[in-house]
Amino acid sequence: MTEPQRGAPRPGDSVHRVARIRKFHLKRVLGVPALFSAGYGDVGSSIYYALGIVAIVALGATPIALGIAGIIYVFNALTYAEGGAAIPEAGGSSSFARHGINDATGFVAGWSLMLSYIVTMAISAYTIPPYLAHFWPVLADPKIDTLVAMGIIGLLMTINVLGVRESSRLNIVFIFIDISTQITLVVLGIILILAVHPHVLIEHMFGAGNWPATSSLVYGIAIAALCFTGVETVSQLAEETKRPAQRIPRAYIIMIVAVLVLFAGISIVALGSMTPQVLGDPVNGWARDPVAGIAANLPNTTLQHIFAPLVAILAASILLTATNAGLLGISRLAFNLSSHKQLPNVFGKVHKRFKTPYFAIIFFCSLSILLLAPGFANPRFFEELGALYVFGSLLTFALAHAAIILLRIRKPELPRPFRIPGSIKIAGRELPIVSLLGLFSTLSIWVVVIILQPFSRWAGIIWMALGLTLYFLYKGFKQRREEEERLGVYKHKE
Repeated sequence: MTEPQRGAPRPGDSVHRVARIRKFHLKRVLGVPALFSAGYGDVGSSIYYALGIVAIVALGATPIALGIAGIIYVFNALTYAEGGAAIPEAGGSSSFARHGINDATGFVAGWSLMLSYIVTMAISAYTIPPYLAHFWPVLADPKIDTLVAMGIIGLLMTINVLGVRESSRLNIVFIFIDISTQITLVVLGIILILAVHPHVLIEHMFGAGNWPATSSLVYGIAIAALCFTGVETVSQLAEETKRPAQRIPRAYIIMIVAVLVLFAGISIVALGSMTPQVLGDPVNGWARDPVAGIAANLPNTTLQHIFAPLVAILAASILLTATNAGLLGISRLAFNLSSHKQLPNVFGKVHKRFKTPYFAIIFFCSLSILLLAPGFANPRFFEELGALYVFGSLLTFALAHAAIILLRIRKPELPRPFRIPGSIKIAGRELPIVSLLGLFSTLSIWVVVIILQPFSRWAGIIWMALGLTLYFLYKGFKQRREEEERLGVYKHKE
């Protein structure tokens, strides 16, 4: 009779078999075009409202504010390119911070990003009715368009709970048409407006009453951070990307070129075709639909009739896609935080029938709808909504830069298929200059927003306080639960 192996169960022993944990992986099906279309779907959508919000504050200096914001966008995109290639998992800045700093900082990055997603959904939906007012003028009424925006989010919430999937190929087609239309508008604006009357742009930028005060210019640069949307979107799709180490950086580089060229062109043509006061008027001007303002001010009736409805349809389509992208991003992020025990399990709970994270979808959509409520009466609501997005996004980006810097220090051996060009050697570690500049600039602008914008300051602080309270209460509960289970095992053994 053979002696049983050491550690093997003997006859009469009660055996407890641990259930095998099955880890589900998303299919890696996305390439560079799909990544670019997803990322640019957010960035490209922001031009349809960011231009107007910046003009409210920066007036004639709007192109300069957007240009400086574009430089910071480059810092962010390159940092995310290195992080996404080195850590190809969903979560974006939250994953970077968790690996590079600690679990609590990872949660802070994720929770602040959730605020950005909630506001992205609200502001994208809120901008759809003014563009569709070209076909239905009743949508220009503030009360009606706010109600319609709430209805749009409610509809997308229902669709996403039921599990209707979006088509990445359809997104690519929409983005291609959108970019083609924007390029055409820029070319027509340069030929028909700027080339014919070059002095108009100078007058609208530097003329009496058009140049902002220094504080307004600085605040305008801060608000221009609205153009940073889309950076997180690509990194959130890392687990669904084929060869992410190569394709994520390529998608970011293409986005950088597209964003800088189109934002510069659109902002310059917009100021060439109308005064900054008209561009930045949220009630009687074009603040909420600035690209429609360009089409309406083309110096040719035939071109106006062609581009006005085209811009209205494209803007509504892209903004609807961006609203849905925000919803998809926040549901993915909530699932990621829940799977890493940073949020209660209910946020990652999947519906038995529809296989969707229904609680997270309903919860965050409800918050986004609630956030739109001031739109019924507050004339400054549009600007405040943009500032609240900036509060969450800039904090997220600052933590992403800090995480990439600390990963260079703490984990120099980590494979980095893409490394940000340009480093400075400190204490034997090569630190990326771009991430250092990105950390300084995003933190500086974040402080400016906190100082100058009371609504975003208090709403953002309350949001972060609620999140941290939830995080530490949940962590404490989990630790007590694990301790009780451990003590229960010991008692059972005794």
